[in-house]
Amino acid sequence: MKQNKRKAKSIIINILIVILFIIALGSAAYIAHYYFNSMKTEKEFDKLKEYIVEDDSSKADDKPKYTKTKENYYILVRYEKLHEMNSDFIGWIKIDGTSIDYPVMHTPDNPEYYLHTSFDKEYSSAGTLFVDSKCSLYDNISDNVIIYGHNMKSGTMFHDLISFENEEFYKNHKYITFDTIYEPGTYEIIAAMRTQVYAKDDTSYYHYYEFINAKNEEEFDEFVSYAKNNTPYNIDTTAKFGDKLITLSTCAYHNENGRYVVVAKKVK
Repeated sequence: MKQNKRKAKSIIINILIVILFIIALGSAAYIAHYYFNSMKTEKEFDKLKEYIVEDDSSKADDKPKYTKTKENYYILVRYEKLHEMNSDFIGWIKIDGTSIDYPVMHTPDNPEYYLHTSFDKEYSSAGTLFVDSKCSLYDNISDNVIIYGHNMKSGTMFHDLISFENEEFYKNHKYITFDTIYEPGTYEIIAAMRTQVYAKDDTSYYHYYEFINAKNEEEFDEFVSYAKNNTPYNIDTTAKFGDKLITLSTCAYHNENGRYVVVAKKVK
């Protein structure tokens, strides 16, 4: 009887070991697949950089060179090829010293199209950085252009935004380059904070992602104050009504709907 019990117990232990082994193997395969796809995606983005044309004329007179599109509007020569490859392409963002160096897309009629879509319009877990559909980057440019991107565990896309929680990191990475296809842009960071997304009908909290155009100076100042008050360290640089802002937003995991946000104003 005891021998049968020992035998049954041994069988159960062996089954559990096999199950745990299968789970571990599956997890390892998932992780390997995840990082393989991340590396593949990064190589595809790196390839796109080859299509950016350096504008030699700007070296002489410090003025960017433009070209007229078949739709009859002017865009920067340096991004002409990328725009021809995908007309959803709206610009390029880069933060020196980080992995953030990517194309940015804009689809006003399909707000989250690039959430899990590559530049080539294929499925991608990393997606492509994209501008809030309600923002305008041509003619009446929005007071605040919001750019969304995933916080990838592989360290890609907007993952490095989280590093701005560290004041020393901020001090060494104060500037963001965000060129649209219409004009070059340099931005200086004025705030970096943890926040979150709230239910649409929850009016007891400030919804940073709803601020795109200021109705007046008071509304602009409210957004800037919210961003700076939630930054865990002091940033002397601020913004005033009339300045143009960008807000970079990614997922954070301090709560269920957590976000990490970096706000910067245009300085050039």
